[in-house]
Amino acid sequence: MNHRSVILAFCLPALLQATSGVAQPIVTAGVPAQLSIREAGTHSIRITLQPLSDTTGLPFSPALVDRPYPAPALALNELSATVRKAVGDFIVTVSPAPLTVTVTTKEGTPVQRLVFGDSTLSFALDDAPVLGLGEGGHKPERGVNWRTAPIEFDRRGRLQDMQPRWQSDAYGSRNPVPLLIGTKGWALFVATPWGQIDLRTAGHGVFIPWKPAAKDTLQQNEHNQGLVGAKGLPPANTVIPGLYDVIVFDARRPAAFMKDVSDLTGPAVIPPRWALGYMQSHRTIKDEHYILGIVDSFRSKRIPVDAVIYLGTGFTPQGWNTKQPSFDFNPAVFHRDPAAVLADFHAQHVRVIVHMVPWDRDKLPSLHGSIPAAPGEIVDAGHIQNYWAQHVVLMKAGVDAFWPDEGDWFNLYERVKRHQLYYQGPLSTYPNIRPWSLHRNGYLGIARWGGWVWSGDTESAWKTLEGQVAVGINHSLSLGPYWGSDIGGFYSNAEKTGELYARWFQFGAFCPSFRSHGRTTMTILPWGWGQSDRGELETSTKPGTDSEVVRRNVLPSEMNNPAITPVVKKYDELRYQLLPYTYTLAWETRATGMPLMRALWLHYPNDPVARGLGSEYLWGRDLLIAPVFEKGATHRSVYLPKGKWYDWWTNKVFDGGASVHRAVDLSIMPIYVRAGAIIPLDPVRQYTGQPVTGPTTLRVYPGANGDFTLYDDDGISQDYLKGKASWIRMTWDDARHTLILRPGAPAGMTSQPVHRAFAVKLMSEAGKAAKNIVYDGKTVAVKL
Repeated sequence: MNHRSVILAFCLPALLQATSGVAQPIVTAGVPAQLSIREAGTHSIRITLQPLSDTTGLPFSPALVDRPYPAPALALNELSATVRKAVGDFIVTVSPAPLTVTVTTKEGTPVQRLVFGDSTLSFALDDAPVLGLGEGGHKPERGVNWRTAPIEFDRRGRLQDMQPRWQSDAYGSRNPVPLLIGTKGWALFVATPWGQIDLRTAGHGVFIPWKPAAKDTLQQNEHNQGLVGAKGLPPANTVIPGLYDVIVFDARRPAAFMKDVSDLTGPAVIPPRWALGYMQSHRTIKDEHYILGIVDSFRSKRIPVDAVIYLGTGFTPQGWNTKQPSFDFNPAVFHRDPAAVLADFHAQHVRVIVHMVPWDRDKLPSLHGSIPAAPGEIVDAGHIQNYWAQHVVLMKAGVDAFWPDEGDWFNLYERVKRHQLYYQGPLSTYPNIRPWSLHRNGYLGIARWGGWVWSGDTESAWKTLEGQVAVGINHSLSLGPYWGSDIGGFYSNAEKTGELYARWFQFGAFCPSFRSHGRTTMTILPWGWGQSDRGELETSTKPGTDSEVVRRNVLPSEMNNPAITPVVKKYDELRYQLLPYTYTLAWETRATGMPLMRALWLHYPNDPVARGLGSEYLWGRDLLIAPVFEKGATHRSVYLPKGKWYDWWTNKVFDGGASVHRAVDLSIMPIYVRAGAIIPLDPVRQYTGQPVTGPTTLRVYPGANGDFTLYDDDGISQDYLKGKASWIRMTWDDARHTLILRPGAPAGMTSQPVHRAFAVKLMSEAGKAAKNIVYDGKTVAVKL
């Protein structure tokens, strides 16, 4: 079938249904309505079907930035025949009976076709994977062994219930987002209403709007959060029957699609630099001497770390505070003034993050408002400004950041508002220090509030490690760019071994959130597996048996393993060496919408193998990461997209468009570098802010032309929002074997003064000495 035939087949159903004669009113849910279609972003349009009785204007979504939109290019409340109109870069055809909106490019390439039925909305599917839909995966069916089931990456083939929930197994928490990404070049965001998405039928999907039941009108709280009610969903009283608000994207150029998503939902803020370092989480803590001693061990063992995180009492026998929820430091832990103890952490260049649990509805009836309160807001017990005021004493004592947990009972609006709380709140206390917080729940749009999400209470299992790769990719495509998991898995069991921890740590080193957390205290520490003491087991035994302790904890036989710490330290150090590259990715995320952790589809959309792979991913554009998630693995099959690729560890060159079978021992997680890449590599630091005297090495991988813009700023203040940063544009001319460095500030901005030493190394001649240069803001050319 030729291209013209494809277009005809796509549009023909709409054309055949066109009729002429007396105009018929457009109806939705049995009432008169208006269909409005307008530009949304550069590569997207917004299609709104709205009852005429709803006069509130464009529907609200917590995902979307509140900004003016263009007037509708097409506004219809009656239709008798097919209407065809250019809307932005699209051609939109609207036909009646049933109301159908067909979207093509101006050249006639099909993008999407929406059919508004009596109670559903259908859309076109093709034969390519559908990605996105937020964080997590399906709930395993009863009787199915999830440890042997295939991992869900492609979302097709299931009824996606879109039910937010706590979940363990291979996926962790489910934070659904109705952003579907068709990897053949289309995407849909159903901003309104909420609903299920049926992807079980070839050729078309069906969106089934949520119809709140009586139970869904009841506000959930801490005590009934286990019930399947309306937690995590929009408030039931905001649901307007028949209201649809859908954004259709042209996703043939994935980078342009991601920029549109960023523009519509708000660009991601750049995190503090320390948040891209390693974080060590703790559960039970004995006292201040114990927790300071752990930091001393990191420093004496020269294992890099930037932050420690402490759980609250009630979620562990003894935590940083009195029983959660509480803003009071635990006197059993802090024998001195807590501010003095936290100052000791800061003297070691370690940040302190504390676990937070919200009050129940009696003290925190809702979450609403902004900080500072906007005119007209009701500043009551549920206003986030009042709730934030209770945190200020902690920040004044030296707490650097927060880990907001629980709150599963909050509705969707409140969940997003909680991210806003932990961004605007700290800024109201310290206006020029970047906030940071880590959440269990999230939604599209939280990136503008500095939203980081972790996958929740996962099971320690090889299948979970495999699943987390796919979860992280889909999260990064459709919820937000900052994500991570509990390294090693949260729930310990006999499957948790030093080998699993090391493999998970390797993966974690290439996730935005790089953090160990879990049960069985000593096994979450980088050196813990080399000891005999497992630490706190935290599991009660049944009378007369220790079976539960065995089932839910690491086996004693897995301890005293000296092979783990060197592997963990190696990847921790690599994370810190790659800091200039990774911090640049954080800027790219803000500037372009491209996440740090990237589906291969984002850079290889026409590769049918690449776009369906959820077992490997790109770290930025230039590094391909292939986590090892098979116990006792000796080889890892890795697909390399078209082009030449270098093995990070050996510099051996491979042709892409095929799989390679990489031999692996425990020390090797396959990493491949794209030919043409310029990778900045710093000397090893012990914390992200540590000054280093050696130059930044620029690894140049020949075989193709390449470019890289190295970004930097002070790493902690809000001054980057004022353009106080530096950009060095680097280009590699492969034919001339020449690297050129020049000023690279974006249009309309000026780079801050730079004086930086580089050692330039051509990786095809890895044994050859590097060339040392100094860049001081003027163009420099290096012949290699």
